[in-house]
Amino acid sequence: MIFHLTPEWTVTKWYRNKGYDFTITSSTAFDHKWIPNRNVFESISSIVDELFTNFLSRPNVIQPILTQYCDGKNVSCPNWMTQWGSKSLGDQGYTAIEILRNYYGSSIFINSTDIVSGVPASWPQYNLELGSSGEKVRQMQQQLNVISGAYPLIPKIAVDGVFGPQTEEAVKTFQRIFKLTPDGIVGLRTWYKISEIYVGVSRIAEGVAR
Repeated sequence: MIFHLTPEWTVTKWYRNKGYDFTITSSTAFDHKWIPNRNVFESISSIVDELFTNFLSRPNVIQPILTQYCDGKNVSCPNWMTQWGSKSLGDQGYTAIEILRNYYGSSIFINSTDIVSGVPASWPQYNLELGSSGEKVRQMQQQLNVISGAYPLIPKIAVDGVFGPQTEEAVKTFQRIFKLTPDGIVGLRTWYKISEIYVGVSRIAEGVAR
């Protein structure tokens, strides 16, 4: 998760004063506002799962890019991206990068990272499916076996690095439990959901062991 900062917020806001090295503004002028217990649309949740490893950059710029925006109807923000303006461009067939460059210039790029903090291993950048093999399959199998201890509907499988029918069925069962498309394919979204649940189950197990 990226938090956009400005010097005033960095120095004066509550989290900084408490010694934390981040600031949460909860202001749509800087961040996407999050409100606890609000409804979450599944289509938006799916898109976020697919895009969360992406980030914006410019050549020779190290610091995070602040892409401020407003709705463009109730609030006017000259030289910023607008929600309704983006929709209009999308309706005309503009791609995501074309929309961004329309507002921020041709030197902005969308990059992706394969390093995600807090998970045992990053997605291999390709789908794991029936017939796949290798260390990434082995890691996924091992994680599913740990998860099956807490979710016994998921069958135990051989940790052999070979994506066979038993592994495919275990993946499908996992996907059904966690409301993912039960296609038996471990793409980015399924990989990181497996990682998320594995980390949670592992920590619970460690707490019980102690």
